[in-house]
Formats: sequence, C-alpha cells, structure tokens
Amino acid sequence: MTARTRYFVIVSLLVLAIGLGTGLVAYYTGFATNAFARRGGPEELQLLPNTAAVVAYADVHQVMTSDLRHRVRQAVPRSMEQDGQRQFQEATGINIETDIDRVVAAFEASGRGMPNSAVVIARGRFDETRIEALMRDHGAQVELYKGKRLILSDKVSDHGADAPDTAPDKPNVKRRSLSLAFVEPGLAAFGGSDLVRRAIDLHNGGGDSIVTNEELMNQVRTLESGNAWAVGRFDALRSNAKLPEAVTNQLPPITWFAVSGHVNGGLRGMVRAETRDDESANNLRDVVRGFLALAKMQAGSRPEFQALAQSLELGGTGQTVALSFDIPLQIFDAFAPK
Repeated sequence: MTARTRYFVIVSLLVLAIGLGTGLVAYYTGFATNAFARRGGPEELQLLPNTAAVVAYADVHQVMTSDLRHRVRQAVPRSMEQDGQRQFQEATGINIETDIDRVVAAFEASGRGMPNSAVVIARGRFDETRIEALMRDHGAQVELYKGKRLILSDKVSDHGADAPDTAPDKPNVKRRSLSLAFVEPGLAAFGGSDLVRRAIDLHNGGGDSIVTNEELMNQVRTLESGNAWAVGRFDALRSNAKLPEAVTNQLPPITWFAVSGHVNGGLRGMVRAETRDDESANNLRDVVRGFLALAKMQAGSRPEFQALAQSLELGGTGQTVALSFDIPLQIFDAFAPK
C-alpha cells in the first residue's frame, strides 16, 4: 500500500471516529426534538441498513457551538486541536466545525470488523469537486455505481480475519475497503464500501432500511430529547468494542443499551440498559449502586467531585435500568485549567 493510500485510509478512519464517537459518547450531547419523524429518528436513518445492530446520531452543529464545548476547548491545547482540524480539512476539504450539521451512523454485527461493518451519513455543506480531487491525490480511485461517483480506497492486510474479501493476488490476505459517495447535494455517505453502496441503493428506493427494523426503532422512539443518542444490541457492542472479560463477566445478561443526552449550558443525559429478566435487572442495579457508592466515597473533600457524584441518579423499573445525570456548567469550570 502506498503512502498516499495509507494516508487516505487514516483520514477515512478519522471521519468514522468523529461521526461514530460523537454519537456513541452521547454523555456529551443530546438530540433535537424536531428531528424526530413520526416513525422516530432523523430522516437520514432511511439510508442505513435494516441489519444494523447499533445506531447513533449527533447534531454536530449544536455540539460544536455549545457553551460546554467552549469550556472543553479551554482545557485542550489550542495547537493540538487546530493542527488536527487543519490536517483533516487539508486531506478531505471538510471543515468539521462549519461544514457538518448532523450525522447518523450504523454498525453491523457481521464479524467483518472495522471499518467494513460501519457507515456514517453526514448532512452538511461539501465541496464535492475539491474533496474528490484531494482524495484522489491521496491514492483513492473513483468508480461509478448506479449513477453516483464512489471514491474508493482498498487496504490489504496480512491479518485480515476481520475483513470479508480475499485479495485476488494473495488468497490468504484479506481486503478492507473504504468509500465515500455524495448521495445527493449536501449528503455524504462514508465507511465500508458495501454499506456505502447499500446507502445508494436505499436512496434509490431499493431494499429495506433500518426504519423497517421495528425492534430497534422501538428503542429509538423511547429516547429523550437532546442533540445526540446511540442505541443497539449489547452483544454487538460487547463483541465489537472488545470489552475486557473481567468487566463483561460481572454484568448480568443485557439485551439492549441506549445513551442520550443534551449539551449546551451544561450536560444532561441518560444511560439505559434492558436486561433479559427482572432478576438480571435487580443484579445490574446492585452493580450500579456499588459504583455510585464508590464514586461518592472517592469524591472525598473535593466539592467539584462531590457535585459530579451527586448528579448521578439510578432509576428504571422492571427489566430496565437507567442512570441519569444533570451536570451544570459550573462544575466544568472547576476542572478547567487556571
């Protein structure tokens, strides 16, 4: 793989990390109520496959312009943040702060590994000609798929157990393929090439999208208002995130997880888990109570830590366990550098 191709792969993974991380780490975000349609969720969900096991959303514009984000920027070295954004923009032509409005993302529990099993749909303002030219300079190829230009980069790995396609010239080597396509003006799909092609198919009216997955959409409809959320099957999260066995072995059987939040003049949100039965839920509540007790004990005499610990509240009934939090902006001021 050439250096230019390697750089394109790294940039593409960075795009995935930004989109998925913004949604999955929903402690720092929330989801605008008017983005919900009657079926639940933003309209971009129609471009995600109905086989997705985890789905996430983030209103990037609201997060980037929030008061809390300005506080966080004060704690991050400006040179580090500016260099990262500048390099990303130089490589892709996309300014994260001004060009992206919102994203939805999906993971498939297909066993194909990252990034083949992930796709991100971004709504915003994109200079398509410049982006394509920059990525071609970094080694990407362009092909037509059902009238759409697919910017494609293949990465071949000697350790390809997590990739689906065998390279034709090396039978024991696997291929990981990343693509970007502009489904319509202002709407970009990027991630695993197969999933990007499926997004184009769904945009053209072919196949079933995730909105036909009633079980998952029922979870989406229960989310509180905010500007980001994530929901999915816990088994998919456990296998793809490669959680330590010491952690997973201590957890009761969990079927679904959800996180949602709202960020602006503070941080308000919720983490929720649904278990297999009432007994499992009670066991999980005991685990969470132990965590809360430890957090309050560790807070000691530090007022800012005590306020943070006091903001955590355990709830939920039946098979549902929820942990909510409401952290005012003043608490973050206590952690900011002097």
